[in-house]
Amino acid sequence: MVGSELLNDAFLPGLWAGYALAVPVGALAVLLVSLTARTSLRVGASAALGVATADGLYAALAVLGGAALSRAVQPVTGPLRWAAAAILLSLAVRTALATVRERGRAPDAVAPSPVMARPHRAYLGFLGLTLLNPWTIVYFSALVLAGPGGGGANGASRAAFVAAVVAASASWQLLLATSGAVLGRALTGPRGRLITGLVSSVVIGALAVALVA
Repeated sequence: MVGSELLNDAFLPGLWAGYALAVPVGALAVLLVSLTARTSLRVGASAALGVATADGLYAALAVLGGAALSRAVQPVTGPLRWAAAAILLSLAVRTALATVRERGRAPDAVAPSPVMARPHRAYLGFLGLTLLNPWTIVYFSALVLAGPGGGGANGASRAAFVAAVVAASASWQLLLATSGAVLGRALTGPRGRLITGLVSSVVIGALAVALVA
């Protein structure tokens, strides 16, 4: 019973949230595909795990912050859910508008640096690049403070949520790395970026609605 509750209340929402964040194909994804095509799958996989590690770190920080703030925000749980939903909806709109605006444009990812031609350097490089995105911590904070991974959850639920985020991010990034130049060209082309961006917007919007439904 406990396992079923963890699955439904923490792990599955974590997977949902992780894929919603990871799926849009932007400059970093293009760089990952290009790096793999020019080096090796081992290097690309290391870079992919760097991205997943950063997502997991931000999710953990958001979960820990949610736990620390749980007592303070308990009296305003209702308004907090609406505020979190508003933040997520704004992120969904922002993602959709950016996707449509960039349709047909070449991605602005730079060519892979020779410095990242080794697995450990690729891991650290992509870890750092992903950590530079401030929207990641905002996204997870909005989810965990008002959702199942938030301040009211126990330690097991918070751990399951973070583990699911890492699993979702890692699986998608590894798919990009494995696909390399073949599937990568389809995903990183104008149509692929449009589809993945709009899908992500819909998923994030659904998360926002679920918070207040």
